[in-house]
Amino acid sequence: MADILAKLREICLSLPAAEETITFGHPTFRAAGKTFAVLEEYKGELSIAFRVERSLQDVFLKDPRFYRTPYVGKHGWVSLRVSSRFRWAEVRELLAESYRLARAPRVPKRAVQGKRVTAFDSRFSERPAS
Repeated sequence: MADILAKLREICLSLPAAEETITFGHPTFRAAGKTFAVLEEYKGELSIAFRVERSLQDVFLKDPRFYRTPYVGKHGWVSLRVSSRFRWAEVRELLAESYRLARAPRVPKRAVQGKRVTAFDSRFSERPAS
């Protein structure tokens, strides 16, 4: 868990105005007072929880690596099982989108039509949607 938390912390805290706190005993990452990521253990399974567009939540839930985050899943949250196979590059993208959805300071409230906004290393860049 320590290695996972260290990498998660590195990614999350590289985003502008991001901070770490503990919520209900779980490392929680927030920006502008809104949570965008949580490292949690649920029913003995370590997971990274993050927000996704509600319209896309079912797409994630069709992938067995993900499950609806308890309590907040109805608000568009999904959890990625850490025991499953995943790439940190993918996690970085998912966290950047979750951060954007939390509407942190200086992050556009909506993506430009046909483009996706991502945030890495305190910089914002626009890339064509894939």
